[in-house]
Amino acid sequence: MAAVAIPDGTCLPRYIFEASVIEANSAGLMLTLKVSVYALIVAIGLDSRLADLKYLWLRPALLLRSLLAMYFIIPLFALAVAKTLTLPAGATVALLVLAVSAGAPLLPRKLMHIGDGDYIFGLSVTSSLLAIVTVPFWVAVIGPQFGRDIELAPMRVASVIATSFLAPLAIGMAVGRLLGKSAERTSDVLMSVAGVVMSVTALVLLGFNWHVFEIAGWKFIVALATFAASALAIGHLLGGPAPENRTALAVACATRHVGIAILLASLVPGPRIAVLVAGYFLASMLVSVPYLRWRRSVDRHPDASAAADRSD
Repeated sequence: MAAVAIPDGTCLPRYIFEASVIEANSAGLMLTLKVSVYALIVAIGLDSRLADLKYLWLRPALLLRSLLAMYFIIPLFALAVAKTLTLPAGATVALLVLAVSAGAPLLPRKLMHIGDGDYIFGLSVTSSLLAIVTVPFWVAVIGPQFGRDIELAPMRVASVIATSFLAPLAIGMAVGRLLGKSAERTSDVLMSVAGVVMSVTALVLLGFNWHVFEIAGWKFIVALATFAASALAIGHLLGGPAPENRTALAVACATRHVGIAILLASLVPGPRIAVLVAGYFLASMLVSVPYLRWRRSVDRHPDASAAADRSD
């Protein structure tokens, strides 16, 4: 077997050397992905206020529908998809990780262009806090269905939520108060840069590890697309009569919590579960873009939307 010389003079088989290079690149890309997500949440905080939380909390019907979609219907749907399709073990675990990683920390209104961001901010904070309880619950319930006995302490999820969402959000909000009127512009710039870096990094990560998807098979790719599209549909149907809320909940349902997904991926054995999870984020983006274009093209009828909003 051919060998190559590495810088320290040690000779290794070529396939081991190439594998180590891919592993190192993947680790660096995962770090870049985490940093870009962190920056994106800081950007959300720059243009948010605690008072925005009241919008969702004062509308119990909308709150109940939102949580029902994100924390009950979608995990059950993912379970049904996994049971219907015969997937490799690693792909099945990846679907489990996606199913229970509910939370909507990446829903800035400027990114989605849907107008009022109060509902989005309230949904992001509320869903992330509830994940502390719901994620361990679903891991305990769904895990055995996939032959996985996984224990996850709520405090561990709380730590992830605190470090990957609440901390950058608080930093952004604090800096936003200092910046005053320029906070919104700064948020837009940071959000744009972080969004581009996150998307490019995810693409490169998948490029380095495309063989993982070849192992997972075409059924897993179909499962990812089905899961993302169905999550959009579930959120849209349960978002209520207000068009902007329907759009926000649809994208929230299709979005998984990056920090929780990475945590769960680290707890279960499998062929690069984190890479498969990253593949879902790309799939959800591809599904969400045409949906958002369609929603922007719909006549919103402001007067009717306002009346519908009051009914929530």
